[in-house]
Amino acid sequence: MTDLAHRSLTHGVIAAAISVHRALGPGLLENVLLELKAIDRLLPIHDAQLLTYLKLCRIKVGLLINFNSSSLRNGIRRLIR
Repeated sequence: MTDLAHRSLTHGVIAAAISVHRALGPGLLENVLLELKAIDRLLPIHDAQLLTYLKLCRIKVGLLINFNSSSLRNGIRRLIR
């Protein structure tokens, strides 16, 4: 049963990626950085980590998403460099 759940999840992620690719086309430049976590709570060190990635990649905005939140809305931070 777990295999089916994982299969469904990965198919959903792949379908979303295909939708983005179809809408924006190939060769899309990376301009938004995404850092995914699954931890008890986001800490200031996670913000610092994302800001360092943004600086090194010369990107202005990034998303820090914690999938271990009861509501994903509460687990998302948008950081601007």
